[in-house]
Amino acid sequence: MEKQLQVGVISSTHGVRGEVKVFPTTDDVTRFRQLKKVYLDTGREMLLLEIQNVKFFKQFAILKFKGIDNINDIEKYRGKSLMIDREDAVDLEEDEYFIADMIGMKVCTEDGSEFGTLKDVMETGANDVYIIDSLEHGEVLIPAIRECILDVDMDEERMTIHLMEGLV
Repeated sequence: MEKQLQVGVISSTHGVRGEVKVFPTTDDVTRFRQLKKVYLDTGREMLLLEIQNVKFFKQFAILKFKGIDNINDIEKYRGKSLMIDREDAVDLEEDEYFIADMIGMKVCTEDGSEFGTLKDVMETGANDVYIIDSLEHGEVLIPAIRECILDVDMDEERMTIHLMEGLV
């Protein structure tokens, strides 16, 4: 399992005092109100940043970090990810999983035969869609609904699916 989870990506600066617009990669944008710190993934290192202020604009969170008071100090981090430690993550409900923990999971059909590997998760309005790199069929899209997803075993890193007619 991942030690850190992504909560957002810096999309642009906001004003000249070092604030940034953050596109949330978490289900609940208001989640940023509870966060005290995040790690900025610069590509070379993880910078610990203390959140000083949070505002919201449309689907974005606008963050102000302590000690960053100038647009020039933060502008170079446009497009970079903001991460949190796993212990700062929200508690999940039953049958909920972090996408980062699922990527790379082995996918099998209900008869036990290997089908492929979970490559990505597409978040849609109604339900998520799992993008599976299938050994036989190439890229296959499977809706994350109870009729298709029979079991997810995080310890074994294995998902069991039912292939409904027309999916492959």
